[in-house]
Amino acid sequence: MSDQSHHPSSVPPNTTAGQLTVRDVFDLDLVAGWGAEVVAGAAHLHRVVRWLHVAEALDIGVMLNGGEMVLTTGLLLAGDERAQREYIESMQRADVAAVVLGLGRAFHTTPEPMRRAAERCGVPLIVFHRPAPFALLTEEVHSRLAHGRFATLDLSDRVRSSLTTLNLAGATLQQVLDEIASYSSCPAVIVNLAQRVLASAGDKGAVNELLRDWDRVSRHVAAVAATVPATSAVTVGPDGWILASLEARGQQWGRLVLFGHRGPENFGQMLAARAAEALVMHRLLGDRDRGWEDQAAESLLLDLASGAARPEQLLTRVRAAGLPVNRRTFVPVVVRLLDQAEDGRGLPALVEHVLAQQPRIAGLVARIGPAGTAILLSIPHDQDANAAVYRVAVQIHGGLKAGGRTGIAGAGFGCSELDEIRHSFVEAVHVADAAVAGPVTVPVARLRDVRLRGLVRLLRDEPELQAFIEREIGPLLRVPDLLDVLRTYLGTGRNKSLTAQMHHVSRPALYRRLENIESLLGSDLDDWEQLTSLYVALLAYEAQHAAGPGSDR
Repeated sequence: MSDQSHHPSSVPPNTTAGQLTVRDVFDLDLVAGWGAEVVAGAAHLHRVVRWLHVAEALDIGVMLNGGEMVLTTGLLLAGDERAQREYIESMQRADVAAVVLGLGRAFHTTPEPMRRAAERCGVPLIVFHRPAPFALLTEEVHSRLAHGRFATLDLSDRVRSSLTTLNLAGATLQQVLDEIASYSSCPAVIVNLAQRVLASAGDKGAVNELLRDWDRVSRHVAAVAATVPATSAVTVGPDGWILASLEARGQQWGRLVLFGHRGPENFGQMLAARAAEALVMHRLLGDRDRGWEDQAAESLLLDLASGAARPEQLLTRVRAAGLPVNRRTFVPVVVRLLDQAEDGRGLPALVEHVLAQQPRIAGLVARIGPAGTAILLSIPHDQDANAAVYRVAVQIHGGLKAGGRTGIAGAGFGCSELDEIRHSFVEAVHVADAAVAGPVTVPVARLRDVRLRGLVRLLRDEPELQAFIEREIGPLLRVPDLLDVLRTYLGTGRNKSLTAQMHHVSRPALYRRLENIESLLGSDLDDWEQLTSLYVALLAYEAQHAAGPGSDR
């Protein structure tokens, strides 16, 4: 979040906007003493006043550009009802913001022809019942407009500078969007062209309310977007919704939506434009191999796996991300490449392709490390979840094999509730890691497939297990050659002939090495309990020093 001094809420709305409406001028303290009265066009006081213009000429309309508030005493209109009507009609054609008539010199009361014409034409007509120095009003309004426009430009520069600094510092998409939401003081959401939520920021309660009803909200966003001209980068919709197109190099990939912006409209448009520029820069500066869709899926999967957010919050995010949640079974799956040197960037695309071929099965897919991919499968209740996971795993293996690669897949248990997913994800990661260390023969490994190797893999970071390793095989860890002999001896089922052959030594030489191992460890290799302890310690040691590709170790 940015510092509060950056927030636009610290600046008065009209100053920030760099504009005044007819009502704003009418409500000025300066005007209050002049007996101001709106006699026509009261429904149009929201019009923006671009400038004030004092004029008595009858043909002044042809000299205006629109948006002016015209001040007159009506000296040339007195006694000519037709001229009064035509004057108001010319103001309508010139698209003025309002007409102000000072009573006292030409008129003592509001001329009825002007009032009726103003009401018919929708032109606000304001009269001053007491003497009003037009020059004083002009000076006050012009000063406010000039100051406001300067403040708007200054604020625009500050927004751009703040967001650019974040981008150049390598901030995440979420950090950039948080800063945008802090400026807008309303929920900010990034959607792709399919109306799926890629990121959201703002007050958590307001954001959750939006995402909870995202099906309806997304249709409304699409409807507003459909009305936007192709040449318009920013548009203002109903209820303070502001949409900004996210595109570069002629290609649009999404939209930024500010929901319920309460500030002046032109400020919201400016903010959305600056924000869109920053988001485009973020995408262009970011990892080209990992689009916002990948980052959004990764963030959501990490929150699901870590339990960082409450289940009810995750439910709205999962639904907004396009994953079916009603009457579904969720199964986390982790896929890892067996060759750590392999580039795993194409693995998520392969998984997405496989899922696209599975009827009614959906999934969130994200990279985890350089050679791993996490998947959260959403399977209908009326399908066999185990069979569905098996089919997906078989096709993933087939795709890898076609590319000359190999991998393993580990799955957690099926979940019917989102708050169960965290524990299932832990199990899937554990199974996949254990399967890397001792590859299984099934397309997708489960907890039962990794057995003892999986157990020590799961406990590898426990202090008690580390102490057990040191106690059982500590002296051997400083003699790598003998450690390799013990590993081979246990791995071959205590086959001495095969062990000697694999180490290219004679049987007598192997016997001497086994005796040295027994002497160093103080163990009897013919005692099954001691042998089992050595085997478990060796598995645990290997688990600690070969955490598997794609892991953090």
